[in-house]
Amino acid sequence: MAPALIVVSAVTLFPIVYSIYMSFNHIHLTLHGFRFHWAGLSNYRLLWASGLYRYAIGFTVVYAAITVLAELILGTLAALILQRLRWGRSSLLALLLLPWSLITVISAEMWSYIYNGVYGVLDAILLTLHIIHTPVVWLGFPQLAIASTMFADIWKTMPFVAILVLAGLEMIPVEVIEASHMDGATAWQIFWRVQLPLIRSTMSLAALFRILQAFGLFDLPFVLTGGGPGTATESIAVLGYQVMFQDLSFGPGAAVAASTTALVLIMAMVFLWVFRGMAEEGMA
Repeated sequence: MAPALIVVSAVTLFPIVYSIYMSFNHIHLTLHGFRFHWAGLSNYRLLWASGLYRYAIGFTVVYAAITVLAELILGTLAALILQRLRWGRSSLLALLLLPWSLITVISAEMWSYIYNGVYGVLDAILLTLHIIHTPVVWLGFPQLAIASTMFADIWKTMPFVAILVLAGLEMIPVEVIEASHMDGATAWQIFWRVQLPLIRSTMSLAALFRILQAFGLFDLPFVLTGGGPGTATESIAVLGYQVMFQDLSFGPGAAVAASTTALVLIMAMVFLWVFRGMAEEGMA
């Protein structure tokens, strides 16, 4: 296993450790490379004093909570529909996977055309149906831009949750469902009291994956809104990119990356602890 461990360390552990080291230094770019000066916690104090950093953290947390919750609900509904289909199931499953298979940059470009206030498809449809009377600049106002970005993200990643939940539903023994029918349970009672408890671990795993992905949100808002209007859709990953690669503030940029990594690790450990407790409770 040594060669594999060496490769993993080279491409994963070393960049993380090096970024943490950078976050404790003032870094100056010279003709001969980087010059490091130990700064202690000054970069982290600078970040915490920044309202932009606090907003990016808050936005990322709220964004992750709303999108993951919506994806769990819609993904579960889609999985229940697919499970009950007898004809055309394979075709609908392939169609459902189409958004997930698209590269996020391509998906973001597509949604930017849909949301465009001059020639966008969304405005054209809403004007035709007389839902709106004038074109709406969906990405030009903070609240609309946030909602539009969330909708595009949910559209793309909901199929991932649906596939996982569908796999969990398929693993439920048929005899359990048949026994519930014989006991006179309705479709809602079967789902709420039989299926949902049995797929709870699957849904928790899907939520964990999506929360970790949501905290790394970068390509969708970067392409779709550029973090705007203003800083309305600026996630912590977008902020880190701007600080490090646009402002060339390598120390604070590394501090953003290191603090985000620590936050994600803490959330992942808490979630895994809760998930383990749920699994043990289900087995009991």
